[in-house]
Amino acid sequence: MKIPKVTNRFCPYCNKKTENKIKLVSTGGKRGTLKRGGIARAKTRGLGIGIGNKGKWGSKPAVSKFKRKSKTTKKTNIRYVCAECGKSKYQKKGKRISKLIQE
Repeated sequence: MKIPKVTNRFCPYCNKKTENKIKLVSTGGKRGTLKRGGIARAKTRGLGIGIGNKGKWGSKPAVSKFKRKSKTTKKTNIRYVCAECGKSKYQKKGKRISKLIQE
């Protein structure tokens, strides 16, 4: 999919139409250490140690990580950065496209 590097869009900070640079941003992020599903928090709770079935924290099957993966492409978000004030407000939802070409 081809997208331009610069577009004209409304900037809410400048309150007018300005040139906006398009920046490709990866979606999602790592889980926080203090979140409920955080890996560090689970380790401190003592999960994955002891006798018996560890469930999620037990040993994984002896299959390479590449064989287990089902998705071939990652989602990417499009962020618009104002050329005048340098702030970014709007972000388009991620699309699963193998190649986002900026012209």
